[in-house]
Amino acid sequence: MEAQQQMSDEMSGSTEAESEASRQLERILSIMRRLRGKAGGEGCPWDSSQTPASLRPYLIEEAFEVLGELDRVADGARFENTALCEELGDLLFQIVFHAQIASEQGAFDFADVAKAISDKIERRHPQLFGGAPPCRDAEELARQWAHIKAQERQAKTGRPASALDGIPASAPALTRAERMTEKAARVGFDWTDISQVRAKLDEELSELDEALAQGERGAVESELGDVLLTVVNLARFADVHPEDALRGAIRRFSERFRQVESSLRAQGREPSGADMEELEALWQQAKRALAERG
Repeated sequence: MEAQQQMSDEMSGSTEAESEASRQLERILSIMRRLRGKAGGEGCPWDSSQTPASLRPYLIEEAFEVLGELDRVADGARFENTALCEELGDLLFQIVFHAQIASEQGAFDFADVAKAISDKIERRHPQLFGGAPPCRDAEELARQWAHIKAQERQAKTGRPASALDGIPASAPALTRAERMTEKAARVGFDWTDISQVRAKLDEELSELDEALAQGERGAVESELGDVLLTVVNLARFADVHPEDALRGAIRRFSERFRQVESSLRAQGREPSGADMEELEALWQQAKRALAERG
């Protein structure tokens, strides 16, 4: 009886949460219609004048602010001690905004957006929603996902899909490199173990050294690009997201450099007035202090 009551309570709680989610979603859609002047009023002059092009910078900004809060969570901050909920709301507002503009043009509305992603996720998980047998492991699941995506793309374009299709050209180069090597690996174009990738990095660094010795800028740029792409592959084999690794390194550099500046300013000096030997000593001091602080 206790188990049945617990199950009943959980189902009731789930229903209430879904109802509240529906109410709040309808609320934001109603707010957006009013802001755009589509609810019997004049609307907000700024919101009603926006276009997909004018909103692009805000979409990018909100996405990066979400990433900033995710970084804090990754660094150990508790969810309730971050602004993640608020930033996710700001990002959702941008999606609602674009859907409303599309609706005004007779293209699609928010319901179509939600339906499209729901249909896609169900289609790509046939073992959960289509009665297909479960995948044996994560590798088989990844191959199945890639196969279904290829079928979808061919249906859209009428041509055989490339394994590299679907990577946004406007994405940052580091993100594109990670996704491109992932997609190539799914169809077997990959090393067998991390030692091979590490050896490839040594090879690329040697070629970069040769280009640097020659002093030809184009060759240096090309070889440096090969080094960066190999580092992305190394990160993939190490199960590390290169974007996260680089963001972490940038954060640590910033913290240490600011500590160096603080140490010098306590003496009434600036970094430009110190030689490299002193700066290196202060850097190592800051590195130890921050490591001890955790």
